[in-house]
Amino acid sequence: MPHVESNTGLDSQQFQIEREPFYLPQGEEVDLFQAAYDNKLPVMLVGPTGSGKTRLVEHMAWRLGRPLYTVACHSDLNANDLTGRYIIQGDQVQWIDGPLLMAVKNGGISYLDEVVEARKDTTVMIHPLTDHRRYMVVEKQGRIYQAPDTFMLVMSYNPNYQSIIKELKPSTRQRFLAITLEWPKPELEVRILHQESGVDADTAEKLVKAAGKIRNLVQQGLEEGVSTRELVYAATLLKSGVSRRAALSATMVASLTYDKDLKLSILEVLKNYFDLD
Repeated sequence: MPHVESNTGLDSQQFQIEREPFYLPQGEEVDLFQAAYDNKLPVMLVGPTGSGKTRLVEHMAWRLGRPLYTVACHSDLNANDLTGRYIIQGDQVQWIDGPLLMAVKNGGISYLDEVVEARKDTTVMIHPLTDHRRYMVVEKQGRIYQAPDTFMLVMSYNPNYQSIIKELKPSTRQRFLAITLEWPKPELEVRILHQESGVDADTAEKLVKAAGKIRNLVQQGLEEGVSTRELVYAATLLKSGVSRRAALSATMVASLTYDKDLKLSILEVLKNYFDLD
C-alpha cells in the first residue's frame, strides 16, 4: 500500500503582503471591512471591473497583517481546487492543500475573485464557513477544519456580468456583508492616477473627464465603461512616452469594445481632450 504524506502547502509567509498597497477610500469601505473582520463576518465586494475591489482586499490584508490567498474563479473551478487533492509521486501518495484550506489552516484571508464564475458546488462548499459554524469539510480526507478567529472569507461579484446562467444565488449572497464599490469620484480618481502612474495633474484630469463621458456610453450599447485600472494603464503609457493615439487606443478603446461604431464614438470623446493626430 502506498505511503500517504500530507503537504500543508506553501509557507504562509509567502502570502504576506510586505509593503502597503496604495488604496484611496471612496467612502466607509475600510471601516466596514475592519468591522467585518473584528466580528468574524464574511464580506462580498460588489462593483464593476477595475473599481478597486482587489486592491481593497490587498490593502486590508496588509493592514491586518494576515496572509492573503487569492483565487481567480473560472468556469472549471470546483470544490476540490479549493480544498486540495491527492497526487501520486513515485510510491507515495501526497495530499496537497488547496488555497482555501491553506487560508483556513493559517488563519488568513481567502479572496474568491468573481466567485459567480465558479461551478455551483464551489459556492455550496463555502457555506459552512460563512455562518456561526466557521468550519470547512474536506470530504476526501474525511476531516473537518475549524477556522481560527483570524480567518476571513471575502468574495467579489460584478453584477454587470450576471445572467440567468451565471447569477449568485440569494442563499449565497445573503450570507455575506456587502460592500459596494463604484468608480471613484473624479477628484479621487485624479489622485489615484497621479499616485499610481506619476502622470501630471492636467493629464490625469483630462483622462478622468474623458472616462466620465465614455461611461455614459454604457446606456448606448457599451458593455461596461472604462475602469480606473485602465485609466492607470493609459496614464502610465502616456508618461512613458508612447504616442497619445497608441496609448489611448490600447487602453480606452480597443479594450472596451469590438464594435466599430462604439470605437468611433469613444475616439470622438477622446479627441475633445487630447490631440490624437
